[in-house]
Amino acid sequence: MKKFRKVLDGLTTSSPGGTMGSPSCGSAAGTPTAAPTPKDIDVQETLVSENFQLCKTVRHGFTYQPTALAFDPVQKILAIGSRSGGVRILGRPGVDCYCQHESGAAVLQLQFLINEGALVTACADDTLHLWNLRQRRPAVLHSLKFNRERITFCHLPFQSKWLYVGTERGNTHIVNIESFILSGYVIMWNKAIELSTKTHPGPVVHLSDSPKDEGKLLIGFEGGTIVQWDLRAKKADFRIYYDEAIHSVSWHHEGKQFMCSHSDGSLTLWNPRNTTKPFQVTFPHGKIQKDGRKESCKPILKVEYKTSRNSEPFVIFSGGLSYDKAGRRPALTIMHGKAITVLEMDYPIVEFMVLCDTPYINEIQEPYAVVVLLEKDLIVVDLTQSNFPVFENPYPMDIHESPVTCTAYFADCPPDIIPILYSIGAKHKKTGYSQKEWPIAGGTWTLGSHTYPEIIITGHADGSIKFWDASAFTLQMLYKLKTSKVFEKPKLGEGRGADLGEEDPFAVQMVSWCPHSRIFCVVGISAHIILYRFSKYDANTQTVSLEVRLQCEPEDIITPSENENNPCFSEPGSHSPQPHHQNPVSPGSRTPDGAKDSTPFLKVKDKMVRVPPGYQSDLVIQLLWVDGEPPQQITSLDINSAYGLLAFGNCNGLAVVDYIQKTVILCISTVDLYGATDPYQRLTRSPRRNRQSTSEHCMRGLSNFYSDSKKRIRTSYQSLTELTDNQQSIDMERSKSPTSVKGPGRKLSLPTDLKTDLDHVNGHCTSPTSQPCSAGKPRIPMGPEGPRLTRRGPGRPPFRKAQSAACMEISLPVSHTEGHASRRAMLQQLHGVTMYSHDEHHSTASYCWNERESRENSFSRSRSSSVSSIDRDTKEAITTLQFGESYGRKSDALPTPCLWVGTSLGVVILIPLSIPMDHEERLEDPVTVGPSGAVQMLKGSVLRFAFLDCNGALIQSPYEIWRDQNAPEDPDRPRRRKLVHFSPSSSQDAFGEGHLTVVCSERQAKVFLMPSQSCLFVHNITESSFVLRADVVSLCNSVCLACFCANGHVMTLSLPSLRPLMDVNYLPLTDMRIARTFCFTNEGQALYLSSPTEIQRITYSQEMCDNLQEMLGELFTPIETPEAQNRGFLKGFFGGNAHTFDREELFGEAAAGKASRSLAQHIPGQGGVEGMKVAASGVVGDLARARVALDERGQRLGELEERTTLMMTSAETFSKHAHELMLKCKDKKWYQF
Repeated sequence: MKKFRKVLDGLTTSSPGGTMGSPSCGSAAGTPTAAPTPKDIDVQETLVSENFQLCKTVRHGFTYQPTALAFDPVQKILAIGSRSGGVRILGRPGVDCYCQHESGAAVLQLQFLINEGALVTACADDTLHLWNLRQRRPAVLHSLKFNRERITFCHLPFQSKWLYVGTERGNTHIVNIESFILSGYVIMWNKAIELSTKTHPGPVVHLSDSPKDEGKLLIGFEGGTIVQWDLRAKKADFRIYYDEAIHSVSWHHEGKQFMCSHSDGSLTLWNPRNTTKPFQVTFPHGKIQKDGRKESCKPILKVEYKTSRNSEPFVIFSGGLSYDKAGRRPALTIMHGKAITVLEMDYPIVEFMVLCDTPYINEIQEPYAVVVLLEKDLIVVDLTQSNFPVFENPYPMDIHESPVTCTAYFADCPPDIIPILYSIGAKHKKTGYSQKEWPIAGGTWTLGSHTYPEIIITGHADGSIKFWDASAFTLQMLYKLKTSKVFEKPKLGEGRGADLGEEDPFAVQMVSWCPHSRIFCVVGISAHIILYRFSKYDANTQTVSLEVRLQCEPEDIITPSENENNPCFSEPGSHSPQPHHQNPVSPGSRTPDGAKDSTPFLKVKDKMVRVPPGYQSDLVIQLLWVDGEPPQQITSLDINSAYGLLAFGNCNGLAVVDYIQKTVILCISTVDLYGATDPYQRLTRSPRRNRQSTSEHCMRGLSNFYSDSKKRIRTSYQSLTELTDNQQSIDMERSKSPTSVKGPGRKLSLPTDLKTDLDHVNGHCTSPTSQPCSAGKPRIPMGPEGPRLTRRGPGRPPFRKAQSAACMEISLPVSHTEGHASRRAMLQQLHGVTMYSHDEHHSTASYCWNERESRENSFSRSRSSSVSSIDRDTKEAITTLQFGESYGRKSDALPTPCLWVGTSLGVVILIPLSIPMDHEERLEDPVTVGPSGAVQMLKGSVLRFAFLDCNGALIQSPYEIWRDQNAPEDPDRPRRRKLVHFSPSSSQDAFGEGHLTVVCSERQAKVFLMPSQSCLFVHNITESSFVLRADVVSLCNSVCLACFCANGHVMTLSLPSLRPLMDVNYLPLTDMRIARTFCFTNEGQALYLSSPTEIQRITYSQEMCDNLQEMLGELFTPIETPEAQNRGFLKGFFGGNAHTFDREELFGEAAAGKASRSLAQHIPGQGGVEGMKVAASGVVGDLARARVALDERGQRLGELEERTTLMMTSAETFSKHAHELMLKCKDKKWYQF
């Protein structure tokens, strides 16, 4: 009993297990423990807090939920607004900038100050913002908040400093762009329409200048009213009242006619001189039916009317299709003369814009392209060719082509890997693009000095893998791999996979890649692993398949004579997987169709296939159904090319595969891993007593779950606590092997309507590719035993649809004030290993959602997404694995290959391996696994292992140098394996000095000295939250431990002393997408999926923050504004031209007065030089600020020079006229005047 209490105390304090004889680790953060540090371990740590600073760098991908579009025809840059308040500015490849409004309000409209390096944004919170684009990190210069009116439309004439703002009330206000102050000049809606009009015209939907006269403003109201307002005379020139609602208006460049699009799918052409009715009405897609009536059509949301010098004008519009064709895709229609071309789109059209050569509206437009912004894509159509091909998009806009389910980030890769991947991927690129250069070519970008090869890997729901070149803050797709080609396509009604109705059976859960050996491993949602080898040659191959039964056999727990600690695989045949064409029958199967159950989800292609160069499948490992129980999803994976081994685990146990010999060398349950070093005390209970206790708990839980709706949440959590906090059940939970047990015990399920209440308490969590790790059996049709309470429908999988990591949203309560039960239920949603009813009968029934809610509200545990475990009330899962050279036991003198295993209960297990070193022996002799060695314990699930030598340098895992197995044979150079080992003793003077092992869990980090296994340092990372991601990374020629917590904190700790170096409250975990995709890498970089379509990269390196300005592209380039073609000296001097219109004279304070202060509030921005203080600091930042200041000074000097020239010209003209007047009058007498 004393030993039992000691174990419980160890669980509470998270001290190392007593079986090792190591001293207890203290709880002081970053301080040595009671274990004496050896004198020869004197690591000089070079990293200090000044080496760290956290900031965002670049954002890749397509703008999520786009709302607005704008283009600067002179600078040739494009701006995209989003619903979340983001603005993406794109130029030539490499010029890519993301800005975010602090309010987060949706962007309604964008307006460039053409060739001025500025942008105006109108947001849904009725605020106008002026952005300065003359710096690499744009900032807001001014903001203007409207208090009493809602903004609906904005228009900024070219080379004007007065912005027209239309509102929901129908009024038009005018804003000075320079000062961002409202003018007193207002066009009220009741003045614009006739007094006899009885109805309100509606919001302003259009504002534009007349190409003939800039003093005439065309105002379009939603209700169908169009007014041309004379700004000088302050009255309406004409008014048009049309029956159909107006969506957009577009002028002919001569100003003699304009075109309107309407809600009935019609286009109308109007002559300003005769506005009684349109002189042309067309329904482009409205055909005449048999009864003589027109087809009803959808609204034409926007139309653009552009003229061309050498051809017919272009009329381009979106919408207008007929309603009768169901399922018809959105389309953009191009009318060029009599030809009508309909371009069908994959997604709804948000906005489009025609690109023209000239910025002047009164010149022939000469359109050359049209930019189409879709809900999930951006395309540019070439208008100069008759077949209208699209341009090849140089930006990575197709990250979300299939929803992203996992990410991996590798910095400082081997330099030859990117060119070889690009050469292979280039052979599979699409064709048929326009041959012209990408038209959005503004800005400048140069390759920075701090560049190194970087690769990002994304896994997707359709089973595809994409390799991206992420060097120098850019992103370009290198190579695409489709894992689904390894399997046969499931046919409806055939096979278990088809019966399950799985929509995304190939979805990628995690990846493991060795850039040196080019071995690539993929874990899929269907409990499968695919191992790929890289080759530059095509080959005829047949993929070898292994089927692993990583699931314990059922036990009859009623029989008292059975040992409760019976291993899962006591018989050799029960854990020796057979090739895929030999499906073994479950020895302990008690179902009549046991042989049918021993099948995987998917069927591997068993015939010889021709595979192209690139990654070629070498081995497929699949977990089998056992006794009607589906295999649990794989939660951890590691592969080592030097050893030729692959290890993976889930909530049932661990398996190690020799992929060279294509055999399984270890398949064992988690409990059996401990052997004699098990830190838990297993107690045997009476089966009869357990049965009674189980019945009471189950009935109590059922009554609570189906209680009154007002008390449903409270009682559900209460029953959950009662079932999981019972101490006896805790003891029994660990004493059983991780499997379902058949018996009279009942299985419990949450009611269907409970999900809404749980969401109300703990937020909403949608899982990408996951289901709770459950050991319950699926529903079996009613038999002689009668009906059963079951977890799933007939043949249902543990998942249904692999949603993207981008679709997951959850609100996490990170404080303890929510209560223990609330936290437990919240973590049940997050955890891939769900909670079990640890009833004393130990039927291991789990509380899980129904089929639909299991798909939406579960969260799969993986290396890329670790979440907090629940103290001793979850099933123990393998959460992380790491191969490496280490000391399996204290008595070892030299390091040997080992496998480090971490579990969800914070236990660390060390498994020594015996691997033949000779090449021939490795191909024939088996790899043997020794008994479990060291056992350590930490708080929370174990997330990461890393190894340091006694000098503090990171020890790399050994690897095999890549060799092409399909290359032609060379008799002079036999093909042999070349291994690179990083032994702990290789970097030290003497052997046997050992090494340091860094172990990080969800709450704690520890550093152990091997082989003595003594704990040198311990640091409690967090008490109120838990770590989601942890990695040991290289930075500034040193190493540190980087952690990302669920409360949004990004932290770094020194190694090996675990001193806190940085702790920044960066990003609260508002959705589970971030948890699944956040990953650190070397050189102080990290990334995560900021939206379903975008990858956000950040840096925590001070050096990179200092050099950030140098590495980003320039948005603004000094370019001379093109002169107007039809603007001559005589027209400009004598008038009769629109450019003589002086807006300052009309809208200035002297003429129009001041606007009401209550109408709008001016908010000064932090833009310009001041705004750069946030983006950069240090010497480089000072230089960048000085450079911007010089640019602005040069611009002011240029403006001053222009004004001086104008004044000199005016003075010369005045002198000339004065001289002529003097000559005319000098001979006249005084009385002649």
